[in-house]
Amino acid sequence: MFINAIVEEKTMTVEDWIGLSARFDVDGLEFYWPFVPWKDEKRLANLRALVTAQGRAIPMMCASPDFTQMATEARRREVDAMKQTIETSAFLGVQYCRVLSGQRRPEIGRKDGILLAANCILELLPVAQQFGLTLILENHYKDVHWTYPEFAQKLDVFLELLDAVGNSPWFKVNFDPSNAIVAGEDPIRVLEAVKDRVATIHASDRFLKGGTLEDLWRLESNPTRGYADIVKHGVVGRGLNDYDRIFSILKSINFSGWMSVEDGDNPVHGVDDIAESAIFLRKKMGQYGFV
Repeated sequence: MFINAIVEEKTMTVEDWIGLSARFDVDGLEFYWPFVPWKDEKRLANLRALVTAQGRAIPMMCASPDFTQMATEARRREVDAMKQTIETSAFLGVQYCRVLSGQRRPEIGRKDGILLAANCILELLPVAQQFGLTLILENHYKDVHWTYPEFAQKLDVFLELLDAVGNSPWFKVNFDPSNAIVAGEDPIRVLEAVKDRVATIHASDRFLKGGTLEDLWRLESNPTRGYADIVKHGVVGRGLNDYDRIFSILKSINFSGWMSVEDGDNPVHGVDDIAESAIFLRKKMGQYGFV
């Protein structure tokens, strides 16, 4: 809801969104790179000041680099753009900057896609270290501006990419349980597989409309179509994800990172849904000893 309003429809500014967020019981605001006025240093400083005045931080920058392109020049543009993203994120006080692998283009094989994405991420790690922030790879589905889904959407490919990049204090995982559901995988299995590298969480939820989980996993949707029609965003804690099991696993690894509410795509109820999601997560954090 807010991304479309800010980036596409231009009916809301980032400043409006920051002001609106005062209604939510949250400690920070996650930024999305396409709405960041990175060429305007004065406005950037003002955005940071507005968030700081609320007593909040900007913990994460959600960027969507597309590294799975065969053309060397195209990958160079993506890497250079990410270097700018990292520098701007540091200026805003960001701790974590999301990276993706790129689009799952039909002409890109698994081996080539892993190699291309890993090499680009490896080039960015010294830059991340220089500016003191951590790159986080998300088990994503698809950026709203992409044609094809995420190359590393499936767990086996995601794990292979993690291994190809290797262990680094500047490279971790952002886990999104709902993206696992959309991929036809068990979110708990995905979390168990990556838990030792998880630094941040996208706390989202999905509910089914007009079908079952089995229906969702049987769907053979056109990869350019987007999310399956029967799966929708919803208030966190009311959908398909088992947040008690998720929090139990996070508790077992002494998770201490940021957890972002990802909701609000309903143009009528979005604001209230985010507020209720934040309340739910606060309650769970207290229940499992996250303070």
